[in-house]
Amino acid sequence: MRADRLVSLVLLLRQHGRLSATALARELEVSTRTVLRDIEALSAAGVPVYAERGRHGGFALLPGFRTELTGLNHDEALALLIAGSRRGAQAFGLGSALASAMLKVVDALPESYRDTAADAAERLLIDPETDLLSRRLVAEEVPDTVVAEVRRAVLAGHKLRIHYAAVDQTPKWRTVDPIGLVTVRDRGYLLATRSGADRTYRLSRISAAKELAEPAQRPDRVDLDRAWQERGTRFRAGGDQVTVLVRVDPARREDLVDTALAVRTEEADSDGWLRLEVTFQDPRHAEWALWQLTTNAEALAPQWLRDSLRNRAAAIAARYGVSS
Repeated sequence: MRADRLVSLVLLLRQHGRLSATALARELEVSTRTVLRDIEALSAAGVPVYAERGRHGGFALLPGFRTELTGLNHDEALALLIAGSRRGAQAFGLGSALASAMLKVVDALPESYRDTAADAAERLLIDPETDLLSRRLVAEEVPDTVVAEVRRAVLAGHKLRIHYAAVDQTPKWRTVDPIGLVTVRDRGYLLATRSGADRTYRLSRISAAKELAEPAQRPDRVDLDRAWQERGTRFRAGGDQVTVLVRVDPARREDLVDTALAVRTEEADSDGWLRLEVTFQDPRHAEWALWQLTTNAEALAPQWLRDSLRNRAAAIAARYGVSS
């Protein structure tokens, strides 16, 4: 919307002091011609913006043109800036709105807090795109139009039609009563009910969505944290769960526990290794988890898991035992 763009233009000039039309166009993702028209509109509205010509020229505001957000102390300002660095807003299609909001917050901070809070925020990093091993933590891609439609239905309390592809199933349309949105490790989920039964839909599997005019059948209040925990408990209790007896190097214990659904028993062996009885979602999950630990763990039971890991290791050894 043009009004939002004009506000962003003013805030950019407030923070940077002077910017060329090209730089403003890049920041606002519009053409330089649009920027020039916006500058004219601001001038006509009484905003003291002026042009400086020359090699280092550009557009600037007269000194002192600002409003201040009073009542924020340094830690409160820092908390807002750090919150603005998190990627949860991206999962819900609010990334551009968050960037615009943080621009306004920084601009409105009292002068005494603005520079120190911004400097402190630069020294705190939340959820980088890669870990220490340079493994990229890729967020799931969801079309903005889909997320926006889902978000509108959730907030308005309207029924929602989604074209959803469940695992190993053909995509089909469903009409649901949306309850809330949850983001976990950059994955977004829609919590809803369908014909009165609880349902959880991963946003990345929704290819199309349409907010309906009909009111959703849902309670007026909801505890999303509790609802998420309850659904997680039911999920872990379902499927073809398997229980495995494992010996593991203590240095890799956390890696094993992090992938398991539950740890039933744990004790130390005489050689310092740990013996754990753990539960996995299904046989494939168990085999995958143990394979990741290589020689730092040994599946003691059941026998089918030992056989499966041995066969996989033999296949790998045979592949690399042949000269290319």
